[in-house]
Amino acid sequence: MRRAGSSRSTTGGIDATGIMVRLGPAGCPAVGETLMSAMTSLNSGRDHAESARSTLNSYDMAVTTTGRDAPIGIFDSGFGGLTVARSIFDQLPGEDIIYLGDTARAPYGPRPIAEVRAYALQCLDHLVDLGVKSLVIACNSASAAVLRDARERYSIPVTEVILPAARRAVAATKTGRVGVICTEATATSRSYDDAFAAAPQITLTTSACPKFVDFVEAGVTGGSELLAVAEEYLAPIQEADADTLILGCTHYPLLTGVISYVLGDGVTLVSSAEECGKSTFSSLTRRDLLQPVPREGYHRFLTTGNPEKFAGIGRRLMGDFVADVEPLPELASDDLGLVSFPR
Repeated sequence: MRRAGSSRSTTGGIDATGIMVRLGPAGCPAVGETLMSAMTSLNSGRDHAESARSTLNSYDMAVTTTGRDAPIGIFDSGFGGLTVARSIFDQLPGEDIIYLGDTARAPYGPRPIAEVRAYALQCLDHLVDLGVKSLVIACNSASAAVLRDARERYSIPVTEVILPAARRAVAATKTGRVGVICTEATATSRSYDDAFAAAPQITLTTSACPKFVDFVEAGVTGGSELLAVAEEYLAPIQEADADTLILGCTHYPLLTGVISYVLGDGVTLVSSAEECGKSTFSSLTRRDLLQPVPREGYHRFLTTGNPEKFAGIGRRLMGDFVADVEPLPELASDDLGLVSFPR
């Protein structure tokens, strides 16, 4: 990846898709040309699950599971991850889902990385204790802060939002000029820079868009005020002449209308939520963890904040997809000491 004044070393590793990648200095996976050459075989593996399972890599072999009947655990700092949950449901309607939104401490975007890490691990621990068969970190800020820790900490598969979106952007761009819009925490972590570090043909432009989350959670997806903010945030993307834009926050797919209006039809939008859903499908397929018979999955929603408020916003954003919401006040404390919780 080309970026002025940037020189970053990488080390080797394997991501959750089972493809060898290089890891940036913060442990974030980097997209390389090896990923591009492997995409065809990965897509083929989706249609030939038995063949794919026969080539499990070291990360696959390191994880254990609670079985096909266990639910998928999805974690986000608030409501944006509902776009990931919806994507997973659309692709895997027979799977049970437990969604945990840490709305009492949201948004994560303006918080220090160490604080985000502590909160995220606490919520992920809770989902694991509920017996989920896989974890989905449906938050770019949390993915940036905790992905490497989570994959070392838990004995079940962990899927995130950053690398799948980066892979898709590499495949989609025709000019090599890619933009990312994200929260301040994700921008500060430089996780997308690390994700593209092994793709020297890519020039990356990042723009933090903190007010977008507030608009989404207020139910505002149009209007003159939002349009003015969008024009300001997207100006660096336009100046860089990017032909592909990663929506690097799971709230942002709900603003595709105004984003497309500002950038025009010539810019391809890559949803980190949609790509995370595809990655989750692949992960479960390779490990033979999909529900074996057709069925209707259930959805369970948990929040550290006000369940009535969560249900109201969730239904406004997602309609009937969000049902009854259960409170988790025991996870809402800010006094965590910012330590690595033992397991």
